[in-house]
Amino acid sequence: MADSGDMVIIMLGPPGCGKGTQSKLISSKFGIPQISTGDMLREEREKGTDVGRRSSVFMDRGELVPDELILEMINRRIEKEDCNKGFILDGFPRTLEQAKALDDILKKMGRSIRQVFYFDVPDSELIERLGGRISCVVCGKIYHKKFNPPPSEDKCECGGYLLQRPDDNPEVISQRLEVYRKLTLPLLDYYRGKNKLFEIHGGGKTIEENSRIILKALSGE
Repeated sequence: MADSGDMVIIMLGPPGCGKGTQSKLISSKFGIPQISTGDMLREEREKGTDVGRRSSVFMDRGELVPDELILEMINRRIEKEDCNKGFILDGFPRTLEQAKALDDILKKMGRSIRQVFYFDVPDSELIERLGGRISCVVCGKIYHKKFNPPPSEDKCECGGYLLQRPDDNPEVISQRLEVYRKLTLPLLDYYRGKNKLFEIHGGGKTIEENSRIILKALSGE
């Protein structure tokens, strides 16, 4: 296992850009947890918690969940023991206010961000990726009707049924991209000003190509 040190990593990019896939690979490589606010929120919703109920209204409309709900979850999560060596924030922060709040949280913990990766992918490619995405209701595995088809039309390899997420229909996808452009893009200037931003441009790259780029950046080469 590679030595991660205090490796606090942020993955930025529009829905469907591949940041979740790369987060999982880095998590496995360095032995640090991937923290996906989207996954956490969906879990809260499935469990029927107060946070889940309050966030569902926003998620189903393709809108961002209010900062206070997200920050409450993040603060609680990164204090856990498995985050001692570092962690990967996948899909957080999404607004400038969240980024500044995260800085304050990390400062109080005596920690800092090591690297922020931004995936720049054309909207046309994002819509194609998201529109064909389906996931297993049992194990959570994600397939794509075109790029990574399941073993059968409506079932996962584990036997669970496959469904499209409510926020992956074309209308909600367009809304999510619009919200992203409005609120999340200002983060690029913020992290660029802190000399933390590493940009990966263009679509069409393979998972392996992006992984090599990220690992090289983290090694300081």
